[in-house]
Amino acid sequence: MSRARSVNYKDYSQFLLLSQINFTQTYYAEHSEDVSHDALNRYMREESLPPRILWEHVREDIVQCDDACIIFDDTIVDKNYSKAIELAYRQYSGNSKSVIKGIGVVTCVYVNQQTGQWWPIDFRVYDPDGDGLNKLQHAEAMLKNAIFSKKLAFKYVLMDSWYATTDLMTSIHNLGKIFYCPLKSNRRIKTGFLHERVDFLQWSAEDLQHGRCARLKDMGRMVNTKLFRIAVLTDRFDTIVTNDVSQGSAEAVKLLVGLRWKIEQLHRELKQLTGIEKCQCRRQRAQRNHIACAMIVLVCLKRFAVQCKTTAYRLKSELLGEYMRKQLKSPTIRFA
Repeated sequence: MSRARSVNYKDYSQFLLLSQINFTQTYYAEHSEDVSHDALNRYMREESLPPRILWEHVREDIVQCDDACIIFDDTIVDKNYSKAIELAYRQYSGNSKSVIKGIGVVTCVYVNQQTGQWWPIDFRVYDPDGDGLNKLQHAEAMLKNAIFSKKLAFKYVLMDSWYATTDLMTSIHNLGKIFYCPLKSNRRIKTGFLHERVDFLQWSAEDLQHGRCARLKDMGRMVNTKLFRIAVLTDRFDTIVTNDVSQGSAEAVKLLVGLRWKIEQLHRELKQLTGIEKCQCRRQRAQRNHIACAMIVLVCLKRFAVQCKTTAYRLKSELLGEYMRKQLKSPTIRFA
């Protein structure tokens, strides 16, 4: 029996990269000759991997452009069947369309409009009891970090309707960036001396094509905004607000806000390829470390997928394909 060795985040990330279904520490220890469960559990509880580790792994991959976008959204790491995992709060999940128990992760994606490529550049774990910050404050912190610390070149900020608050939109405007985000249907617009709900607005043919200038209720006079009515489905429309009052094409707005689905692609790939939801550790530090490793594993998968001119899904499934070829050639268990 070989001697157990110490573990680091690269070892754990390698495990997440290779494993297909089971992403638990027990499974890792059972299939490693020199990593014990105790050593692994001790490392995950004592190590502290900050969100900046993601930037350290992705910064060299990013191809910047002046008209790039950054996108904010959050996803819920499902812990609905757990009662003792720290960081798990009851919160609304867009996937399940209900309130579930899970760990909230606010993510930030950089999108190169010219190539269509995207990269996760930052994330924050939602822990209001620990740091006192809400998801909006996490998004604003990541925005300022992208500008002042990472010094990324970008022009647009895209968000979901939940982030379309007066404070955050004003902050984006004051930082010299252009925001595009859908408004909730009950958001009020100043029309004359009245404030009218967005879903009650009347749109002329000219407005539908070129947008209409409007002032949001409680929005400062220094921030001029424009609204566009964009068809999302055959029977559903979104009202998009932007501080780019020179924008005159609803079709251009539709293409731009369509880039928001890049961050949904990030969340889907995280959950299907990295096992971000599969960690069973109870301690919040272990959960944070697992999430950080899952993020950098996805960066690694995307990098190799680009080099191999394939998808991250195909790249990971090929690991099983290699196993199947070896077993068909020389089966471990022979049919009799």
